[in-house]
Amino acid sequence: MMALVEFLFRWGHVLFGITWIGLLYYFNFVQGSYFAEADAGAKADATQKLVPRALWWFRWGAMFTFLTGLYLLWTLGMGHNQYIILGALMGIFMFLNVWLIIWPAQKIVIGINEGDAAAAGPKALLASRTNTLFSAPMLFGMLGSKHGAFSLGGFQPPSFADMGFLIPLILILALEANAVFGKVGPMKSVSGVIHSSLGLTAVIFLLVHFL
Repeated sequence: MMALVEFLFRWGHVLFGITWIGLLYYFNFVQGSYFAEADAGAKADATQKLVPRALWWFRWGAMFTFLTGLYLLWTLGMGHNQYIILGALMGIFMFLNVWLIIWPAQKIVIGINEGDAAAAGPKALLASRTNTLFSAPMLFGMLGSKHGAFSLGGFQPPSFADMGFLIPLILILALEANAVFGKVGPMKSVSGVIHSSLGLTAVIFLLVHFL
């Protein structure tokens, strides 16, 4: 029975994650470019009718990805090695960015709440770009923790004395701090955030394996 429950939670975690990250990529790779080129009438119509629907699926996809992930991480003990801890940390930051930064800011942008839309838009963009930045290394960590047959020295329990865990951890914390207080930087363009995400994946992989 427990094996079935575990399978259903894994299935749900992947299904909700596809919904969430698929819409994250839609917002960053498709909608943003369209809004930059659309005329005022088309942009206003999409903002009123399309964006709220997409944001509903986006934020609740994030919520249920987070909840099923917590169940798998803490109840079933998926293997608490460097990869799962770092991947889960990025996933948790991504979830918090959705509910504490992106959604509150977007409610101002689309007119649900009053506020400074000119300030809210860039704030939501930075958090959304950071989530896109984290998406590739987060998935690498999730898969690597369970299927990392490529491990050079075997996975070890995370330790603050292990530079291969501590340095990636500090890097992730710094990037999340930038999502709250910093600037979008090279993530401003679609190609920039894609390359940054793949680069961060490579950096974390190299740090975990070679430090």
